[in-house]
Amino acid sequence: MADSFDPELRSAVMRRVRSTDTRPERVVRSLLHRMGYRFRLHRKGLPGRPDVVFPGRRKAIFVHGCFWHGHPGCPRAGRPATNRAFWDAKLDRNLERDAQALAGLFELGWSVLVVWECSVKRLDALETELRRFLENDASIKL
Repeated sequence: MADSFDPELRSAVMRRVRSTDTRPERVVRSLLHRMGYRFRLHRKGLPGRPDVVFPGRRKAIFVHGCFWHGHPGCPRAGRPATNRAFWDAKLDRNLERDAQALAGLFELGWSVLVVWECSVKRLDALETELRRFLENDASIKL
C-alpha cells in the first residue's frame, strides 16, 4: 500500500495519534454509560492497562485500532509499504504486547473483550455484544 501523504504530512498525522481517549474508545464508553454500566478507565495495576475496567465483575475491555493492533481481515489493518522494516517491527511488537496482556489478565482470572475500531460503527451489534460480555462469564473478541 503506497502512502498517499508526503513524509512531512505523514509525520504530522502520526504525531496526532492518541493512545487514550480515542474516538472509538469514547464511543464505547458512552454506549456503556447509556446502558447503565459504571466502570474505571486504564487501570494501571492490570496487564496491558485495559481501556475500560469493571473491577467488581473482573472484566476488562480493550478498544483496539484496526491498524495499530492488526485486525485480521480488516482493510484498515494493512501495513505501510514505505519504511517497511520499521513498521513491521513496531506492529509485530504491538501484537506481542497484546497477547501478553490478554494472557496476564486470563491468569489473574479476568474476562476480556476486545472491541475493534471498525465494529464501533454498528452500535446495535456492539451494544448486544457488550451486554452479552458483561452479563456472561466468557471472554470474546469482536
